[in-house]
Amino acid sequence: MRIAFKEWAVVVDALGAGDQCLLLRKGGIAEGANGFSVEHQRFLLFPTGFHQERESVVPGAQRRFDQMAPIPQAQTEVCLEYFAEVTESLVLELPDTMDRLRGLHVWRDEVIEKRFSWGGQRGLHALVVRVHRLAGSVRLPMLAAYGGCKSWVELESDIETGGASPVLSDERFAEEVCRFRDCVGWTGEQGGGVCVGDSKNDGAVPAGCQEKGGGCNFHD
Repeated sequence: MRIAFKEWAVVVDALGAGDQCLLLRKGGIAEGANGFSVEHQRFLLFPTGFHQERESVVPGAQRRFDQMAPIPQAQTEVCLEYFAEVTESLVLELPDTMDRLRGLHVWRDEVIEKRFSWGGQRGLHALVVRVHRLAGSVRLPMLAAYGGCKSWVELESDIETGGASPVLSDERFAEEVCRFRDCVGWTGEQGGGVCVGDSKNDGAVPAGCQEKGGGCNFHD
């Protein structure tokens, strides 16, 4: 695997711990006027300190932030430990949807609000991802081509993913997918006012999950 997705190190940590299965993205400056697009379904998670701030995540993630080795802004190497597979992909266009997703990610409300409104076009891409831990961590030199405000990078060499294992069990991940669908009013079809976009899933309820109409149960 050679494609990697850049994300704050503290968020990659939450994904790797199974505390979060959600990516929310608007797009970096280097991605141009069209912003972010889901160009790949499987990718490595590339932790970065670029734009990362302790105050931008919730208190629980701040404690993890304090325990993590700091990533300098002038990053000289990157440590890859996980890859992810996209199972759901939607564009969320209503601000109250962001409120319902509170507790499914570690970003603070004001960060999500800023991203939602950034660039004059309201909305965010939401990706539910199944995260896998690599059989062993891989350290690579930080090249100039990997820098900048962008989501996707292509590594100079392929990274072996054989022997990787999911960080969440099938049952636990199915529960997280159901919680996400519950929060966004997902029916497996386009439109509906809450979600607009292409699902990378056929809309079927995951194994171990029942369709339900009630609200979502946020993480404590």
